[in-house]
Amino acid sequence: MIASLRGALLESGPDRVVIEAGGVGYAVTITAAAQRALPSLGATAFMLIHTHTVQDGPLQLFGFADTDERRLFETLLSVQGVGPKVALAILSSLPVGELVRAIGAADLATLTKIRGVGRKTAERISIELRDKIGLGTGVSGAGMAGMPGTVPAGRMGEVHAALTALGYKPSEFDIVLSKLDDSHPVTDLIKQALALLRRK
Repeated sequence: MIASLRGALLESGPDRVVIEAGGVGYAVTITAAAQRALPSLGATAFMLIHTHTVQDGPLQLFGFADTDERRLFETLLSVQGVGPKVALAILSSLPVGELVRAIGAADLATLTKIRGVGRKTAERISIELRDKIGLGTGVSGAGMAGMPGTVPAGRMGEVHAALTALGYKPSEFDIVLSKLDDSHPVTDLIKQALALLRRK
């Protein structure tokens, strides 16, 4: 399985690149964020990769700007009916914080605006990921935030959901959440939490 690529950028399109590594040119389908992070043609590019295989089908490589983006892509793939192309479209259409809020709130209007996501797919994404990230459990109350296995209320609950959707475990980020100031916007809190997690 290919987990990352580093090499000369031979071709660059809106959603596809070719990177030459070890004398082999690899065609990689990429997200909008990965596209923005690309160097000029001929320069050395580095990209995190998800290798997708299907029976009797060709190997497909998907490229990401960072580990958080790849984690969320792989989480989306776990939803029935969501394939790599739809997961890529979702990631390229919404920032992580906005996506998590749309899923948590079952905001089908926002989800169905994404190309390739119909109402049934949006419903599955919301239902299946809400279960995975602990939303909709009815847990509330400020005193619950520090208890293991529970989801804090308010903005911290949204940050908790975002980090879980990205593949982090509560045991990894509970201490990080306690260091954040919940007066900040949710998007900023998610960025701060991710920055602290990367330093661990």
